[in-house]
Amino acid sequence: MTDAWIVGGALRDELLGREVRDVDVAVAGDPEQAARELAAKVRGPAFKLSETFGAWRVIDRRGDTVWDFSPLQGASIEEDLAQRDFTINALARPLAGGDLIDPTGGRSDVESRTLRVLGPQAYERDPLRALRLPRFAAELGFAPDAETERLTRAAAPSTASAAGERIFLELRRLVIADGALEGLQLADRLGVLEAVLPELTALHEVDQSDYHHLDVYDHTLEVLNQQIQVERRLEELFDDSARIERMLEAPLSDELTRAQALRFGALLHDIGKPATRDVLPNGRVTFMGHDKLGERMVGDLCRRLRTSERFARFVGSLTRHHLVLGFLVHERPLDRGQVYRYLRRTAPTEVEVTLLSCADRLATRGRKGEEATKAHLELARELMEAALDWREQGPPGAPVRGDELAAELGIEPGPELGRLLAELEQAAYAGEATTRAQAVALARRLLA
Repeated sequence: MTDAWIVGGALRDELLGREVRDVDVAVAGDPEQAARELAAKVRGPAFKLSETFGAWRVIDRRGDTVWDFSPLQGASIEEDLAQRDFTINALARPLAGGDLIDPTGGRSDVESRTLRVLGPQAYERDPLRALRLPRFAAELGFAPDAETERLTRAAAPSTASAAGERIFLELRRLVIADGALEGLQLADRLGVLEAVLPELTALHEVDQSDYHHLDVYDHTLEVLNQQIQVERRLEELFDDSARIERMLEAPLSDELTRAQALRFGALLHDIGKPATRDVLPNGRVTFMGHDKLGERMVGDLCRRLRTSERFARFVGSLTRHHLVLGFLVHERPLDRGQVYRYLRRTAPTEVEVTLLSCADRLATRGRKGEEATKAHLELARELMEAALDWREQGPPGAPVRGDELAAELGIEPGPELGRLLAELEQAAYAGEATTRAQAVALARRLLA
């Protein structure tokens, strides 16, 4: 067999007792030959990944493992390992079997759960590695040593020069990790968050009204924390947690489920606040329009990070509508028409924005906080049942077609007809006009 070594994360995860699904292999020679030799053994497909770097991939479906073969970087495996990012990834073992090759002390760093960068040149080779540090901290629960913190802080501003889609890939893994909060706090402390998400760090020291106990930045992290807790408390908070779980587990886009993308909604929902902060003559702090501005800012941010349009629309909708349920609390009990307007307005994120509003409310513990939270959660429980039905069954239709209604009323198609049909849809949902005759009669009254 061609000289080849398993390298990096697979060996690190093996030492940690973590499941290994992705294996990187460095090859001294032709990666195609080594890939085809393994493919023959595992009876899986082998195909080329990159014309530029000559990488090949093999899929072992028996163990659900992906093997990536790349040319050795340097004249020896030791030279290859010296060009990697952190000591915990500068590990190798012959593919054919043998002892661990560990020239930088990576094994002891795995055991002590330490992140140690391989010198300033590691960040010079790839500025994205400064963001990879807090991502590893979030995923593995490791902490950097003092020198790595110093080097990362110095390299942090250059992180923004990496391609947007690469930055988003690292952010995505960081935000959905079990240690997301710790990873974000580390990224903020080292200046990496400022480089890649300046909209978020701009929330620091933006004070709020006395209904809040935290500034906007700390409130935002607490909303993310509460969002994670809400996901774990679904059975306690809602009557039909199984249906909610099924919907949250559904894939959205960018290799994220709806639940995972919802974490970005928690993180970005208030990014419009700094630009909209105002103090009224009575001293009250307001953020009028931060939801609308935040939606536009999310769109700009997603274009910069080259996310999918679907992800951008999803997070934008959460940002735009995260206040709606809170305003309805003061109008309880709601009639069916109000429920319809809530669902119509927040669709297609009616389920997720209901959850986000709960996390937002739970993170707000200022004046009258306990009383307001109780009322909010009660209403969210009521609206969630309607939201789940709406998601599964779709919005109601008017009991009469648009062309038929136009003929009955003697009007032309246009905005007026559209307005009437919208009113009839709401009336059908509310049970006020469920038949064709009732719908036409109601349309006549509305038109008059």
